[in-house]
Amino acid sequence: MQRFAKWIVHHRRAIVILAVLLLIPSVIGYSKTFVNYDILSYLPENLDSMIGQKYLDKDFNMGSSAMLVVDNMEDKDVVNLKNQIKEVPGVHKVIWADDIKDTSIPNDVLPDDFKKIFYSDTGTMMIISFEDSAASPSTFQAIAQIRSISNKNCFLAGMTAIVKDTKDIVETEMPKYVLVAVLLSMAVLFLSLESTVVPLIFMLGIVFPIVYNFGSNVFLGQISYITQALAAVLQLGVTMDFSIFLLHRYNEECTKQSDRESAMATAIVATFNSITGSSLTTIAGFLALCTMSLKLGADIGIVMAKGVLLGVISTLTILPSLLMTFDHAIGKYRHPVLIHETKKIPQFIVDHHKGILVVFVLLLIPFSVAQGKVSQYYALDQTLPQDLNSIVSTNKLKKDFKMDTTHFVLVSDQLDDYKIKNLTEELQNVDGVNEALSYEKYVGGGIPTAFEPASIQETFNQGGHKMILVNSLYKAGSDQCNAQLDEMKRIVKSYDADAVIAGEGAMTKDLVRVADIDFKNVSVVSILAVFIIILISFKSISIPVLLVAAIEFAITVNMGIPYFTGTVIPFIASIVIGTIQLGATIDYAILMTNRFREELNDGSKPEQAMLTAVTKCSTSILTSGLTFFSATLGVVLVSRVDLIKSLCSMLARGALISMVTIIFVLPAILLLFNKVIKKTSYHWIQNKTNSKEIETA
Repeated sequence: MQRFAKWIVHHRRAIVILAVLLLIPSVIGYSKTFVNYDILSYLPENLDSMIGQKYLDKDFNMGSSAMLVVDNMEDKDVVNLKNQIKEVPGVHKVIWADDIKDTSIPNDVLPDDFKKIFYSDTGTMMIISFEDSAASPSTFQAIAQIRSISNKNCFLAGMTAIVKDTKDIVETEMPKYVLVAVLLSMAVLFLSLESTVVPLIFMLGIVFPIVYNFGSNVFLGQISYITQALAAVLQLGVTMDFSIFLLHRYNEECTKQSDRESAMATAIVATFNSITGSSLTTIAGFLALCTMSLKLGADIGIVMAKGVLLGVISTLTILPSLLMTFDHAIGKYRHPVLIHETKKIPQFIVDHHKGILVVFVLLLIPFSVAQGKVSQYYALDQTLPQDLNSIVSTNKLKKDFKMDTTHFVLVSDQLDDYKIKNLTEELQNVDGVNEALSYEKYVGGGIPTAFEPASIQETFNQGGHKMILVNSLYKAGSDQCNAQLDEMKRIVKSYDADAVIAGEGAMTKDLVRVADIDFKNVSVVSILAVFIIILISFKSISIPVLLVAAIEFAITVNMGIPYFTGTVIPFIASIVIGTIQLGATIDYAILMTNRFREELNDGSKPEQAMLTAVTKCSTSILTSGLTFFSATLGVVLVSRVDLIKSLCSMLARGALISMVTIIFVLPAILLLFNKVIKKTSYHWIQNKTNSKEIETA
């Protein structure tokens, strides 16, 4: 490693040039990476709701659809608008009342079932299906064109329109996320680092791995918009401490060695050794997300694990080259710092470590209970600003047509017509169902001669399946809607064992079930992975237990706070926050524990060793923790998307809680269990002369 470090120092200019050249393919890769804005598409493909969604998409071309509510427009003008929409590229079909009757025939002759579907007290509604998925570019372009040819009395509603607006708002806000995160992080670095130039170099150094990470995502095929929105900010916050470790060690070596090249080479080797364990735990924490059934976890996990790895590589190669290149400016421009070493707080911690542990236990109990009672939401429209076009339109659709959620029941076309009619009537009687509609129910009531049922039959019968539309009064993801779907499933399966229910409601219900399982699995896997890495790193049974316990305490407090504040959090937060917080802040605990052991091996008694450890480590932990806090807080300040805002809010708060926990609680734990650590660790104290004295102390 020493030889490699010297090679980096001697070839620093070539490394910088190569780093810049690698930005070119990375930018190209980023531009060609597809971003998926449909979270429901990440559900496991073997679920009934996803199987049904495939049928809707492949056979009925209803996998992506929208409803256009039209107020105060005469039927002849509605027909003209419909014909214009049919010509929009990307639109597969437009269904309206004129598919059933001629516009010259009064609406009163329509069967009540169809009248409820197509007409309200103030207007009418047409159903638009698209050729491609809800998150495809062609569908986005089609929605934009439909809006351009519609007037102010037209409201494009439904999940497909919501996905389009999600894309627009995230793309608009993303540059703001990065800009504010960079500015706030730099403010923290200016307060904690003496050199005025170093924060700029740090930010320049972090640009390379972030761009490389985004560019290499092209090999994944696609990433989610959540990953795209958070990856840069998280990578900045999580890997910045690697840069801080390198700088501190470089400054230390400069006082010991005669030339700066040797000092940097030694600093690279030392930094590699110090960040190996912490980076592995961070990577393991992110990769634990890959165990989620919801494929969104793997999406976030792989991208962030890759980002941490690239951050480590860049810290050991590109950053040293930049620091050496701008070495003169670093030394020339300096300023006083506000974050510096202090002995008052470390002394207080050592003197009162038993009292701190009492507070620790007293806090753990109520927050553990509160964590399990935090309310969550699953409906994706709740994550967006309520003044968005699609949200306003969807709310109007729900109000005027009593269509909070639409379920699509798909049965075999071999099922007898009378059975489908009976099934439709049974579904009509389920609590909360406003209307259940099938072709067979319509035909069973008799067909007026003016009607043309063939065009409707094509809509309800395709690809070996027949469709029953069920409009629900309940909101997708609510307990009432989930109970309603359970009852519907029981009824539907009694007629056709292979029948499935598709639509936003069914997919959201599966999301609730999958998320609950994923939360338990990810928590166990992440803790186990980090535990094993720390066990190997410290060759100790007790150390991983104590370190993970400290971080899990911080996570528990963080996740319990929403209960006391009455905050409803997005479902994904309960799954990913704990894992990210564990992986991102466990290195604070490793840093503190390593320094404590180092001081013990230098002959210090436990109290003095801990005093030195807290004194020397607190500045690095404060700088790193506040940088992570600032980066994520920046997103909270500018984002209007509640899903992203909530995640970053909890991550920012988690960084602070972890930081305080490691500075105050972990030292108390290590002091209390010092003798246990000695007996359960291999070569915890390697200085034989002082081992007996330290053990006695």
